[in-house]
Amino acid sequence: MPQNAPFLTVLDALLDDNNPFPARYLHRFSDMEPADLKQLKKTWPEVSPRRKHTLLEDLEDLAETDTLTSFDDLARSLLDDPDPEVRTRAIRLLWECEDAKLIPVYLDKLNNDVDVEVRAAAANALGQFVYLGELDKIPTELHHEIEDQLLAATSTSKETLVRRRALESLGYSGRKEVIPLIEAAYWEKKPEWMVSALFAMGRSSDNRWKKQVLAQMRSPDEDIRSEAIHAAGELELESSRAVLLDILEDEEDLEVRRELIWALSKIGGEGVRSKLEELLEIEEDDEEADFIEEAIDTLSFTEDMGNFSLIDVDDEVDFIEEEPDEKE
Repeated sequence: MPQNAPFLTVLDALLDDNNPFPARYLHRFSDMEPADLKQLKKTWPEVSPRRKHTLLEDLEDLAETDTLTSFDDLARSLLDDPDPEVRTRAIRLLWECEDAKLIPVYLDKLNNDVDVEVRAAAANALGQFVYLGELDKIPTELHHEIEDQLLAATSTSKETLVRRRALESLGYSGRKEVIPLIEAAYWEKKPEWMVSALFAMGRSSDNRWKKQVLAQMRSPDEDIRSEAIHAAGELELESSRAVLLDILEDEEDLEVRRELIWALSKIGGEGVRSKLEELLEIEEDDEEADFIEEAIDTLSFTEDMGNFSLIDVDDEVDFIEEEPDEKE
C-alpha cells in the first residue's frame, strides 16, 4: 500500500489490533494537516491503550533518528489525555519544542497532575526552558518562575523521581541555591541520586565539579560510571582524556562505550582521532559504525573550535604587542 494512502486508511490500520501498525505510516503523524489531526482526535478514543502507547513510543524513536520529523501538533493534542502514559509520552515527544506557551502547561502538570510519571516528565521538560532562560531567550520573569517551581519541587515533592528530575533540570541554572542541592545529591547514599547529581553537573558548564566527575568515572555502578563519563564530555574536561581512552580499551557495555566515544569527541586532543578511526576501521556492525562516524564529525567540529580559539588568542597577543607602538 503506498505511503501517501488516505489518512482514513492510516486510522483503520491504527484500529486494527490484529496486525502490527505499518512502520511506513509513522511519518504521517509528522507535521499533520489540521483535517488529519481532527480525524485522529475523533478516532483516538477507539484506539486500544496498548496501540496508543506503542505508536507514541515508535514516534519518539523516529523523532530521535529523523531530525526532519516533528510531532508537536499531535503531542500538544494529547497533553490532557485521560491516560497518564499517553500524557507522559506526549511531553517526551515535545522534547525539542521551544514554544514558551508550553511552560504554564508543564508547570501545571509538575504541581497538579495525579500521576508521578507525568509530573516527572514535566519537570524534565522544563529543563530546556531553564537553559533558554540562561540564554535570555525567554522573559526573565518566566525564567525565574520556572526555577522557583523546580526548586520547590526538589524539597516538597513526595516522589523521589520528581525531585530528581527537578534537580537535573536545575543543572542548567545559575542560581546559587542549586550548588548545595547538587552537592547534597552527590553525597546521598542512594546511587540514583549520584546519577542525578552527575547529570546536573554535566549541564552546569561549571568546572567546579571536575573533581567529583573524575572520581566516579571508574565507578563499579554502571549508571554512575556512564553518567560521569557523559558529564566529562559535557564539561569538556581535558584532564579526563587519558582516563577515558584507558577505560575504552576494556569497556564491554555498549551504552557505556558509546558514552566514552561521545565524550572523547567533545574533548578531543592527543590520541582521540587516531583511536576513533581505529575503532571505525575494525567495527563490523553498521549501526555502531554510523555512531563512530558521527563522533568523528563531532570531533572535527571540536578541533575546529579549538583552532578558532587559538587564532583569537594569537590575534589578541598581536594586538597587545602592537599597542605600545601606536601610543608612541
